[in-house]
Amino acid sequence: MRYAALMSALSDNLSRNLNDLGLLFLRLGMAGLMLTHGIPKAEKLFAGGEIQFPDPIGIGATASLSLAVLGEVVAPALLIVGLFTRWAAIPAAATMAVAAFMVHWSDPLAEKELALLYLVGFAVLMLTGAGHYSIDGLRAKRTH
Repeated sequence: MRYAALMSALSDNLSRNLNDLGLLFLRLGMAGLMLTHGIPKAEKLFAGGEIQFPDPIGIGATASLSLAVLGEVVAPALLIVGLFTRWAAIPAAATMAVAAFMVHWSDPLAEKELALLYLVGFAVLMLTGAGHYSIDGLRAKRTH
């Protein structure tokens, strides 16, 4: 192999590895931090008793809390391990869209900024997938 071709192959491989590492950090960071918001909601959901929770889409407090737990606990758990990443990012992003554009719509930007940042990160994962360092990546490798 000629030197230029070898260097090009090494550069392409390094670039792919760095992209995959970036997706790993994005998944772990976004989903791991989201769990800090979702776990208290899951505890509230399973604690029993009357549920007090915002109902921005008009389906009832319990159903709204259940959807929030799906978007803030179940989906992030799947994102952390990189399983069904593109699909798991959908409820996570949808939950953040509801938070930003319905729950905090009339609030100043500082109040909805975190939901918007999460929304952007989860939207990126919907578009890119998990990358090589994930269960999705391992499953794709086996099918090739």
